[in-house]
Amino acid sequence: MPTYYKLVRDHIPEIIEKTGKKFTTKILNSTEYIEELKKKSFEELEEYVNATNKEEAIEELADVLEIIRALADYHDISFERLEEVRQKKANKRGGFKERIFLIEVEDE
Repeated sequence: MPTYYKLVRDHIPEIIEKTGKKFTTKILNSTEYIEELKKKSFEELEEYVNATNKEEAIEELADVLEIIRALADYHDISFERLEEVRQKKANKRGGFKERIFLIEVEDE
């Protein structure tokens, strides 16, 4: 039986159950949950980085967004409030649309 030891989406046990396969899960405590969410964020971002076409990239970005929503919820902040913070930072420092790549800055 393969072992995974990773955080999965909420409906995965139901999906596995429908296949008739046996499985084992556990509910994580708060400390374990945030640790696993952080790990999952790297996993999902890596899958996005390795996407080979637009459709895959979109699917993986959706997974990254789901993790961001879960992290926001864990930190007791609404996604809307998170978006406000993002917008405030974008207004102050800009976004990444201009594709600016900083090479060097003169020392004093």
